[in-house]
Amino acid sequence: MPDLLQQKLSALPARPGCYLFKGASGAILYVGKAVSLRSRVRSYFRVGARHTPRTSRLVAHITDFEVIVTSSELEALVLECTLIKRHQPRYNIRLRDDKQYPYLCLTVTEPFPRLIFVRRARQDGNRYYGPFPSSKAVHATQDVVKRLFPLVACGKKFDGTPVQKPCLYYHLHQCLAPCAGLADAAEYAAAVRDVDEFLSGREEGVVRELRAQMEQAAANEEFELAARLRDRVLGVEEVLKRQKVLTSEVIDQDVIALVEDPAGSTGACVQMFFIRGGKLLGQSHFLLDGAGDDTQPELVQEFVKQYYEKAAYVPQEILLPCEMEEHTIIESWLRQKRGRKVELCVPVRGDKKRLVEMAAENAGQALDQLRAEREARFRSTAGALEELGAALGLSGAPQRIECYDISNTQGRNPVASMVVCEAGEMAKSEYRRFRIREHDESPDDFAMMGEVIARRLNESKTGNAKFARLPDLLIVDGGRGQVSSALLAMEETGISTPLAGLAKQHEHLYLAHSAAPVILGRSSQALFLVQRIRDEAHRFANTYQANLRSKRQTRSVLDEIPGIGPKRRRGLHVHFGSLRRMREASLAELAAVPGMSLKIAEVVYDYLHGDPVAGT
Repeated sequence: MPDLLQQKLSALPARPGCYLFKGASGAILYVGKAVSLRSRVRSYFRVGARHTPRTSRLVAHITDFEVIVTSSELEALVLECTLIKRHQPRYNIRLRDDKQYPYLCLTVTEPFPRLIFVRRARQDGNRYYGPFPSSKAVHATQDVVKRLFPLVACGKKFDGTPVQKPCLYYHLHQCLAPCAGLADAAEYAAAVRDVDEFLSGREEGVVRELRAQMEQAAANEEFELAARLRDRVLGVEEVLKRQKVLTSEVIDQDVIALVEDPAGSTGACVQMFFIRGGKLLGQSHFLLDGAGDDTQPELVQEFVKQYYEKAAYVPQEILLPCEMEEHTIIESWLRQKRGRKVELCVPVRGDKKRLVEMAAENAGQALDQLRAEREARFRSTAGALEELGAALGLSGAPQRIECYDISNTQGRNPVASMVVCEAGEMAKSEYRRFRIREHDESPDDFAMMGEVIARRLNESKTGNAKFARLPDLLIVDGGRGQVSSALLAMEETGISTPLAGLAKQHEHLYLAHSAAPVILGRSSQALFLVQRIRDEAHRFANTYQANLRSKRQTRSVLDEIPGIGPKRRRGLHVHFGSLRRMREASLAELAAVPGMSLKIAEVVYDYLHGDPVAGT
């Protein structure tokens, strides 16, 4: 063991906190928490310790570690969840987050709340409902709510100040028209309460309230209002008929079940049922990465911590398939998040046990479907990679492919993209983008491509971890010219890798040392693969270039003047109102602006009168 590690181990405190193990490159390999950092961290390095194979691999790669001391085990738990989410360590069990399940958000922080579609629940004071299994389910629910409750139907934000005439939704009695100042605040607040009850699974209370309002309207001989309330009651009751009642207990529950892939290729799948008021409102499945030789209690425990760390809602009861080692502290943490009692329950019989078994059955089906999809995708991509490797004369199928594209607008704002395909799948975390440095005024695609390839390879030579892995195949968007420029860059840097250019005109592949292009069949899976990679590089480059162009177009001329920061720029705009009036102003008038000095006013005056483009 290195002396540095030995010294750090001897100085560990016997206090709660988190520990972060690091590898040779400084990357964080594992994050954990402990009641006593001293005993927990030392246990990894104890001679003769009986570790699992994965833990043994982890210990073999640890070159350094750091610890963060906390005041309690609960604080350590919260910190551990945050660190795992931030660093995504290789040896931690990780909740795969590439699929963002949609939510509905009721913007109760606004004067007239709206119901909007969102991809992430935030801690912003609004109310979130979900997650929904798909965007289709969200839009279907939105349509039902829009038909039954008169909230803002257009999705725009209003404060009750009249800004326009009421639209058709108002005349259809599907909106109270806060845009036109016609909405009664109390009536709107009642509709918001009804929407909250409806989406929370407590529709019976909504029906009772609407029936009472309907009867009162009828008693007051407001028959048109009574008819609208009657239709609303019928609509809610129709929704109630379609809902599946799973339990007689009128409580909110989350049901969690876990199924592992025996082959280990898909990892583990967690199925969740969201039961509100005894009724099943939705279900979702999640995948866990890094689930190697961990036991089911360890997997369930890590899922519960990572899921509820960002969950929009914590119910009063969570049904689990097994006991967890950190049951008590996790329950305390969830109680703190909810603000009320939360019970973690492992049922052994009855309706609750059947709910967990039903969720497990659904998890198994989801895992089978995911495995079948993955195998089909693998067969397709593996065949395409093998075909591509054979066509280009490579020693094998290229597992890592990098593709580069240049984007500019008549030579201005030139940028380049690098996208990466690993084992046939686009690895977005490996994407990189470049701003062209040496050719920013002349639209020379060949020279710009050479610059980017040289910079990428030089970064690899200097040990930059972001560019450490070299590709099995490097593709440039273009023909012989781009390939020649990339080849020259390789010769200058001393790094060589298989190289090809994909020309758009005929979709032919051009190699570095071959006069004849490689022509793949129009129905070739290899051609489809390289086209997909090239199109992704084109998209990524164009998006970056468009962002830079937008920033340049919205940038003020004053940003280019030395000594003019945000405060002075804002003061000049407020005082004069436009660049034209600034140019017409005298030196004394510029100096009289609050925050300006005579010296800075002279700089601004000289710049505005010496730059023929200023003010245009």
